[in-house]
Amino acid sequence: MDLKSKHSIYFIGIGGIGMSALARYFHANNKHVAGYDKTPTTITDALSALNIQIHFDDAVEKIDAKFLNPESTLVVYTPAIPENHTELNYFKSHGFHILKRSEVLGLITENTYCLAVAGTHGKTTTTSILGHLMYECGVELTAFLGGISENYNSNLILKGTEVSVVEADEFDRSFLTLSPDLACITSMDADHLDIYGDASELIHSFQDFSKRIKPNGKLFVKNGLPLNGITYGIEDDSDYSIQNIKIKNGTYVFDVKTPKAVLENLQFNLPGRHNLSNALIALAMAVENGCPHQQLAKALASYKGVKRRFTYQIKTDNLVFIDDYAHHPEEINAVHQAVREMYPDKRTLAIFQPHLYTRTRDFIDEFAQSLSQFDEVVLLDIYPAREEPIEGVTSKWLLGKIKNENKQLVSKANLLKTIHKSQAQIILTMGAGDIGEEVKHIKKELSIAS
Repeated sequence: MDLKSKHSIYFIGIGGIGMSALARYFHANNKHVAGYDKTPTTITDALSALNIQIHFDDAVEKIDAKFLNPESTLVVYTPAIPENHTELNYFKSHGFHILKRSEVLGLITENTYCLAVAGTHGKTTTTSILGHLMYECGVELTAFLGGISENYNSNLILKGTEVSVVEADEFDRSFLTLSPDLACITSMDADHLDIYGDASELIHSFQDFSKRIKPNGKLFVKNGLPLNGITYGIEDDSDYSIQNIKIKNGTYVFDVKTPKAVLENLQFNLPGRHNLSNALIALAMAVENGCPHQQLAKALASYKGVKRRFTYQIKTDNLVFIDDYAHHPEEINAVHQAVREMYPDKRTLAIFQPHLYTRTRDFIDEFAQSLSQFDEVVLLDIYPAREEPIEGVTSKWLLGKIKNENKQLVSKANLLKTIHKSQAQIILTMGAGDIGEEVKHIKKELSIAS
């Protein structure tokens, strides 16, 4: 399908992080853009500020007439939308072109020089670092990010169309719509077992993704993964390796060994070894793309991060409040490592909202183990997203498996009261559901109290 023939783009699930990046992209390219979402959020507020029409009722009569012409309108939807959705079924029965978000991303990027970042963890941060490095090096690019970049206050970096930087999502095998020139795989830990069934199928999917790389393209893989490619790692013998790590005033200072040179005294401001790894692979892909070393060093030092990825909401001597998107046991482990490295002697309170019944069920013991590492644990109820409840799969079940005695299950209504009772100096909110909408309330309350 030729995207140029479509003058109106209608999004079902426009508030999703990947969907909203596409909405911004089409709006910037002078298309008529509108959409539906279930509830208002900061993302839908930002889109509305661009004069993009959004409504929150599943009702065809709420859709502007200009989007009801099958010849000129493309409908984009997210797999999170249920099959009985009224608007989606209207478009299906009236002959509209309907594509998943991933299919549209594949069409946009197929005629560009495409750099794709895949992996069960680290995609969003790595993609945003890579987009920032390339932007600062003067590359004419469009970068689609799975989070809001602190540097650009957007999930879209738009500076040209020759090069595209994309997050290659393994959910629903979405990344198999891409045909990248350069690609990396950061990790292949078991996840999305509701889609894949077991971990071996997930690994097969990543192998299939590696075969999508264009002829003469390059694949980068984290050292230790069962795939052939250019390797990267920390303090090892990889093709790209970080060496001589130091921490100065809360900033990492290190060297990077490349196949051809050593880049010395690079600086990176995000805490955690997992973020060092993300920075390394973004740097490696930018180097292979021909970006000058001196500009890359300057750009890396100026990278500010992604909202809800170890984002400091409050940072004082007496109190630190950090918000993170972590929703998998390995991601919680990474947050814990970063906190302990930066604040080894301070008491931590982890507030976690599990995301999806299936993920909670499939990794219940791993979640319990990762959460037990914190001094205090508060759980919210499971955020269902696209799923119906599963009998017996509850936050109470998870709470019972956490070994830490300082643990409790609370409602959102009682969350602020619970936080006030805590003696912790480090407060963390974690999860991929709507816990992000609570952050501003927590920040306001803690700011008043301190």
